[in-house]
Amino acid sequence: MENIVTDVFLDSDYVLWYWFYQTRDAIYEARKKELQSIGIATPIRAAVLFRVQALDDKATPSELARWLFRKPHTISSLLTRMEKEGLVRRTKDASRKGVIRIALTEKGEQAYYKAVRRSEALHEIMSCLSEEEQQQLQKYLEKLRDQALKMLAGQHKPLFP
Repeated sequence: MENIVTDVFLDSDYVLWYWFYQTRDAIYEARKKELQSIGIATPIRAAVLFRVQALDDKATPSELARWLFRKPHTISSLLTRMEKEGLVRRTKDASRKGVIRIALTEKGEQAYYKAVRRSEALHEIMSCLSEEEQQQLQKYLEKLRDQALKMLAGQHKPLFP
């Protein structure tokens, strides 16, 4: 058993994944704390608001699931909670039977604007990197994401249409 633990910490891929995972969690918690101070429960809710706004009249639960890399039932449950809070509304698409469209309510739009304006935590965290380092990090993350998506290709629809 002791050799397995030693081997894991000698595996550079595992160590890098661990740093990535720990960094992601720390940034997530900082953002969550910030969002909660303005009445948005979690970063995933802020992401839903952002994506609905970006997709405009093309926002559907399945599109949100693809863009946010979540299972459809997870998005459906989240949308139900957000609808009860008055942040989003679901409507049936008049031209496509069985398609549900998602739109921000006035309260949802206000929450969206608060969320995008209030990002001091993200700015402070990212400020430790120069602009060049941020661009490099983005390239590296895109490369890692694309490689992971290739591995998942048979299991999921493409994340970014």
